[in-house]
Amino acid sequence: MIPIQEQIVLVTGATDGIGKQTARDLAALGATVLVHGRHLKRAEATLQEIYELTGNERLEYYLADFSSLASVQQLAEAVQAKHCHLNILINNAGIGAGDPTQRQRSLSQDGCELRFAVNYLAPFLLTHLLQPCLLRANLSRIVNVASKGQLPIDFENVMLERHYDPMQAYCQSKLAMVMFTFDLAVALKPEGVLVNCLHPGSRLNTKMVREMFGESWGSVQSGADAIIYVATSSKLAGVTGQYFEVTQPTQASAQAYDEQARRKLWQLSEWLCHL
Repeated sequence: MIPIQEQIVLVTGATDGIGKQTARDLAALGATVLVHGRHLKRAEATLQEIYELTGNERLEYYLADFSSLASVQQLAEAVQAKHCHLNILINNAGIGAGDPTQRQRSLSQDGCELRFAVNYLAPFLLTHLLQPCLLRANLSRIVNVASKGQLPIDFENVMLERHYDPMQAYCQSKLAMVMFTFDLAVALKPEGVLVNCLHPGSRLNTKMVREMFGESWGSVQSGADAIIYVATSSKLAGVTGQYFEVTQPTQASAQAYDEQARRKLWQLSEWLCHL
């Protein structure tokens, strides 16, 4: 396995919460860390904070709004313009169900239901666009941050135009990430790319959780530890297509194992992302 000091890692959603802690800890280990965020000032502050805490100068930030597929494409182009290979892609960026008293349906810039777009379509597209970089690295890994909160996708109402519920939107977007993980793992196994997903822990102390539930009981550090374990552990060499609850492989929701449903999702995703 390549030493972490020689690896390049992209962490999306890395200016807050477990993404920020993950980026900080990877920098402390000596990796080259590419930090993704939406806002320039926050991204600059995050890089400065990580540098001051770790002394690691191999830090870069990239801006992209995951509610826009064009912005995701620009992110992929910016990364590829500077790096010919990428060892680890951590798809962490996402939005929660929000304030439970606010149930208004929101759309992405491309007209998709917002949580489906940000939590699933954006990483789906980004991962596809960065595949050439991942394939050039030796034994690269993709880690998709999902959730224990999973609900089946109704393919007659994917964008929840009927009976909208923000928690349902969030949970189906996270199941979509698991389904994507399983199919991508099969597709990339011959290339030596490991693809896994995880629930990093319940009600971690993040802004997303506080908005959704008003309280938290898990630490951001524990979530980052779980992500880094799946992304870097030598114990998982050769392990692909798994869903982890923190660090233990476990079963996802039933629809994740429905090959017909996964095929429908993949085809829909390609169409929505213009692939």
